[in-house]
Amino acid sequence: MTQPASVSDWRLKAQKRLPRMMFDYIDGGAYAETTLRRNVEAIERIALRQRVLTDVSKISLETELFGEKLAMPMLLAPVGMAGLYARRGEVQAARAAQQAGLPFCLSTVSICSIEEVRSAVPDPIWFQLYMIKDRGYMEKLLARAKAAGSRVLVFTVDLPVPGARYRDVRSGLSGTLSLTDQARRAFNAACHPHWLWDVMLQGGPPSFGNLVEAMPGAKGTNDFSRWIGKNFDPSVNWDDFAWVRERWDGPIIIKGILDAEDARRAASVGADGIVVSNHGGRQLDGVPAGIEALPPIVAAVGDELTVLVDGGVRSGLDVLKGLALGAKGVLIGRAWAYALGGGGEAGVAAMLATMRRELEVAMMLTGCTDVRQAGEHLLVRDL
Repeated sequence: MTQPASVSDWRLKAQKRLPRMMFDYIDGGAYAETTLRRNVEAIERIALRQRVLTDVSKISLETELFGEKLAMPMLLAPVGMAGLYARRGEVQAARAAQQAGLPFCLSTVSICSIEEVRSAVPDPIWFQLYMIKDRGYMEKLLARAKAAGSRVLVFTVDLPVPGARYRDVRSGLSGTLSLTDQARRAFNAACHPHWLWDVMLQGGPPSFGNLVEAMPGAKGTNDFSRWIGKNFDPSVNWDDFAWVRERWDGPIIIKGILDAEDARRAASVGADGIVVSNHGGRQLDGVPAGIEALPPIVAAVGDELTVLVDGGVRSGLDVLKGLALGAKGVLIGRAWAYALGGGGEAGVAAMLATMRRELEVAMMLTGCTDVRQAGEHLLVRDL
């Protein structure tokens, strides 16, 4: 393949470079993957209004979220285990994001620790929090994020238990492996020597940097999957948001909202923002796409907190559609994971540049000169 021209191209490049278990982890969803497909299809069904003879010689993509200026209304969502897609992958992605003028949000279940990523980039990063049963460890983790300079906390609430991700079982990423399965997995890794050299040998033995002390003795993705099942806290409720709020004095965004009633509750307890999200179709299959759930949520709470959206975003056009439906910003996850897996930091930088050009073109052809003015007037609503 020549230089990838789109996120779809980066997906193919990642599929070629990564062992099956790692590619399927990026690419897969829960159960029959109905919601995974719906995320993309729902965005594709939205029609933009093409306008002509409008002066679009000067356009602005800049916006502001939670006191930070963004080069465009997009940010890199937290993606687990990104350090297994490329050597010290979270570091590479964070560098590319900050060079593009965008926030990077580090996952709790990253390979690189928050301290490692922060030391490698000029500006503080956002941090994503999963709640585990050990509240003492959670308190220490929040303190580490604050010490690293993080201002914005993304509190993910749609994973009290992991979804049933059948691709991960079939590939051997999770579940109990027989000796035959272990041999097949090792052979698959050996068939991808560039990945093996780059990630496993040059990158050093992989560990989950933010959780090393919480999971002593755990080795590899199978042990980690079992650890999640035992330690992620299914008892988490709205009272736990108050617990987090007491320990975090910056903006808190609740990620994983799909229902207007939950959105109103988030506003009432003091959240600063929400992400309308179904976890990329990786949790409860059969729920609405994020873009489908967005309009009623914006109608319910749009003036009370900052509403963001994710799920199925594969181009700058998709970003504009999310803004037109009321989101103030759009998160991308798989898009940057594909680019990281296919081309490392340079791949993420190239993909972000492509999405910026796509957003610019979409704005110009819809007659939108400022992303902050994007709204329903950009859409054809009766198709």
